[in-house]
Amino acid sequence: QVQLVESGGGLVQAGGSLRLSCAASGRTLSSYAMGWFRQAPGKEREFVAAISWSGAVTYYTDSVKGRFTVSRDNAKNTVYLQMNTLKPEDTAVYYCAADSTVTPGRMRVEYRSLEVWGQGTLVTVSS
Repeated sequence: QVQLVESGGGLVQAGGSLRLSCAASGRTLSSYAMGWFRQAPGKEREFVAAISWSGAVTYYTDSVKGRFTVSRDNAKNTVYLQMNTLKPEDTAVYYCAADSTVTPGRMRVEYRSLEVWGQGTLVTVSS
């Protein structure tokens, strides 16, 4: 069983950048599609981005397209979310998730059944 640990969250001013990391242990991530999700206070968890096991295919929710970039380094067993031009509405706890059967294109709708979740990292964007 793979375990995921997110890091890189923090407080940043609007317009700033952060890079989140999701490090895996227990098993190699190379056979898993990976997703990033976020949950703001009082709101449901929502899809942010996903990446295929090879890194060749990525998906983004519309609100982050052009600002966020998901990538992975399978040799380091780590997935990243580079977040630029941050806005106050990006404030949330960010979670990474892994699944060996759900494709990245399906993660948006099948997130409740994803195999593994990290504990989350808080991102706060001040105006």
